[in-house]
Amino acid sequence: MQPLSPLDARQIAPLMLAYIGDAVIELRVRMRVLERGCYRMHEVNKQVVCYVRASAQASAYHMVTSLFDEEECAVARRGRNAKARHVRKNADMTEYKLATGYEALVGYLALTQEEDKLEQAMACLYQVVEGE
Repeated sequence: MQPLSPLDARQIAPLMLAYIGDAVIELRVRMRVLERGCYRMHEVNKQVVCYVRASAQASAYHMVTSLFDEEECAVARRGRNAKARHVRKNADMTEYKLATGYEALVGYLALTQEEDKLEQAMACLYQVVEGE
């Protein structure tokens, strides 16, 4: 797929960006867990859940908004402020909205193929979960 221009990517609905971001995060986290030598399905799933929970992504949201420029922060805010129809059972509304903002930013960075910034965003999540 050809990268989208930042203008074209900003035209995509924030919840769609979050939907794409969720898939990108899930795949990258699964790959990271496998690279660390974890091959048992139950254990992989248990570790992945630590990264994809709303509380971890909400913390990563705060980290990325201090690192990224105004354009990218605006994408994250749009995702955060999007009207979600439901909240996951294990997350409060504030965490869920911040996590949606983080996912929207990741989706935007993936679609624009800003690989360095995408790696920075993922590093924030890794730091939250792994404490590195």
